[in-house]
Amino acid sequence: AKNDIGRYNLYQLISQSHMTYYARRPRIPKSLLNEHREGLLIGSACEAGELYQAVHEKRSAQQIARLAEFYDYYEIQPVGNNQFINSIEDLQNINREIVELGEKFGKPVVATCDVHFLNPDDEVYRRIIMAGKGFDDADRQPPLFLRTTDEMLEEFSYLGAAKAREIVIDNPVKIAGMIEKISPVNPNKCPPVIENSDQELRDICYR
Repeated sequence: AKNDIGRYNLYQLISQSHMTYYARRPRIPKSLLNEHREGLLIGSACEAGELYQAVHEKRSAQQIARLAEFYDYYEIQPVGNNQFINSIEDLQNINREIVELGEKFGKPVVATCDVHFLNPDDEVYRRIIMAGKGFDDADRQPPLFLRTTDEMLEEFSYLGAAKAREIVIDNPVKIAGMIEKISPVNPNKCPPVIENSDQELRDICYR
């Protein structure tokens, strides 16, 4: 959400995804997304996203172009995140193709970690959650931890130093610059102020 309008639209989409379109998980039809798109930035997501999948499956240039036009920015992740689908070289080439799409369509490409846990050792918690949900591959956790800037620059060094800096530092800063300072809840709605609630919630989660 870039601004107050975007926050309102995001909450409309979240409500609809849970109340109207829920099917095992919340879902948002593209038609609804387009209705409420003002004030939002839409990223292309991880390997499960349709743009990545289209490149991976070598779909037609026309299909890829249609998807590429839809998103405001494209995401690529470290190859270790996606090693379950291809070789390292193939994954690097997919990332190169997405970077080229960014240049072709004038969309920023950002390197994201697709973070699911903070530190590498924390993968055990995601393993437990996924096992509880019945995933067969729960014990094969990709490295979805939060990397440092230097680690990300090293991850994408195969793109060249200048391009790695662009996607790891410059483009995320550019996108952050599009975001106004907004509150998660409109201050005019009189949200309650509960003393020490942030620390108390953190303590409850860790317990």
